[in-house]
Amino acid sequence: MPPVRRQISPHAARLRQDATDVEQKFWAALRNRQLDGFKFRRQTTIGPFIVDFLCVERRLIVELDGGQHNEDRDVERSTWLLAQGYRLLRIWNHDALENFDGAIEAIRLALIQ
Repeated sequence: MPPVRRQISPHAARLRQDATDVEQKFWAALRNRQLDGFKFRRQTTIGPFIVDFLCVERRLIVELDGGQHNEDRDVERSTWLLAQGYRLLRIWNHDALENFDGAIEAIRLALIQ
């Protein structure tokens, strides 16, 4: 199982700086152990991929999907990440914006499973 890199790749650093509005909103809700005491990282490198949000303790990846996502590439990414023992929760940007509280609750439920 590849380790989660603690150093920030230049690409991940750029993604942090150029976070979308929905990513910023989610980070505000997830950072500093605000969600039931679970620690999240954002724009974290796992193997060859950068994931939106990661709770290492629960091996849960949260991906916010919008127009920039390529479905074929997402299948490849998801397959690889799942094979490494991670769980993956994908939330569409539109759903996150329309029902933010519901999306946060979905993350909360995934954390306790």
